[in-house]
Amino acid sequence: MSLRQIAFYGKGGIGKSTTSQNTLAALAEMGQKILIVGCDPKADSTRLILHAKAQDTVLSLAADAGSVEDLELEDVLRVGYRDIRCVESGGPEPGVGCAGRGVITAINFLEENGAYDGVDYVSYDVLGDVVCGGFAMPIRENKAQEIYIVMSGEMMAMYAANNISKGILKYANAGGVRLGGLICNERQTDKEWDLADALAKKLGTSLIHFVPRDNVVQHAELRRMTVLEYDPESKQAAEYRQLAQKIHANKGNGTIPTPISMEELEDLLLEFGIMQKEDDSIVGKAKAVA
Repeated sequence: MSLRQIAFYGKGGIGKSTTSQNTLAALAEMGQKILIVGCDPKADSTRLILHAKAQDTVLSLAADAGSVEDLELEDVLRVGYRDIRCVESGGPEPGVGCAGRGVITAINFLEENGAYDGVDYVSYDVLGDVVCGGFAMPIRENKAQEIYIVMSGEMMAMYAANNISKGILKYANAGGVRLGGLICNERQTDKEWDLADALAKKLGTSLIHFVPRDNVVQHAELRRMTVLEYDPESKQAAEYRQLAQKIHANKGNGTIPTPISMEELEDLLLEFGIMQKEDDSIVGKAKAVA
């Protein structure tokens, strides 16, 4: 099997790292050899796999060593649950420098030092949105071939999904990057599945999976574990296995997205009565205050 380079994008706080680590654990359970490249300065893309607070990052280790050229692969790579290989790119202190620099440095170092050898999947877990060119690097440099956007039925999560689609479209023709699909991480908003499915259709893709909300995810996270390790027989573990199987079967089915305007996104929310309810709620509160 040829190497598949996938990336998980999505609005900050949407549950992207949790979703990606549980899905990758399920892929490893299927016998796939996995490398995770964390592209978030928080360095939390591998904590459930490694049972650790935060992994030492490429940038911090390079700073201690003097330069990235002074590092060896074993300095930055850790092996966790089901032999999943883990690397965190890291980033600068808040307010100083571009966090995208860590992503670029880490990927180049890993490629040059053979980290991708013997791997079936490389997964990039990327912070928030793609407004920063550094975070678009896995797309821009034609590293990630399949992008999976984690979203919910909340307006800002949908806005971010649409924005990320714009980033994919920008580089799709120059390289081979494609949108693999949307993953809806349930927030129990009104008509959430219908809304996520409608957005997927608008973007010219599919809703790969709807991940239901379950408190077992939080229980597992408190113990720094994936659900598959913490409670392998749970319904939620089965959901992540389904998602992993769908991604595994999705090779070659990615699309060039068709992003929509802000007006179209608002119309979509209005069509499902979401914004109307929010407006009515605001009016009602205003009347109560008056």
